[in-house]
Amino acid sequence: MAGGSVYTAALMEHNSHPECKYELEDYTHEREGVNPSCGDEMVLRLRLSDDGSTIEEAAFTGSGCAVSQASADIMAELICGMPVADAKRLAGLFFRMVQGDELTEEEQDELDEAYELESISRMPARVKCAELGWRTLDSLI
Repeated sequence: MAGGSVYTAALMEHNSHPECKYELEDYTHEREGVNPSCGDEMVLRLRLSDDGSTIEEAAFTGSGCAVSQASADIMAELICGMPVADAKRLAGLFFRMVQGDELTEEEQDELDEAYELESISRMPARVKCAELGWRTLDSLI
């Protein structure tokens, strides 16, 4: 679906029915993220394994545009159960993608649904919206 409208079926579904937008009670890590240019804001909470190597659960709360909310939900769903190092690497792939870098087919597959946000790279005003959750994650881990 890359290359088309930013408002893909995945984005609209994750915005309308987010699976990871809730108050995570037993979190081990928390970070607030704000996009001052448009007012999007979120709080990302993670529960890491006892040894800190794996993201057992990820959830967020907050408000903002469809792009920021859906991107955060896609990200949170994708990183659940993932080693922290892999989540950090995926954040780097996402940043490269929305900045307009070409990703290999393998990298696209790794991003899974997040790759559907590839068209954001051609909408500079929306890049910060899409990156909010990912930047918050990157600064948290």
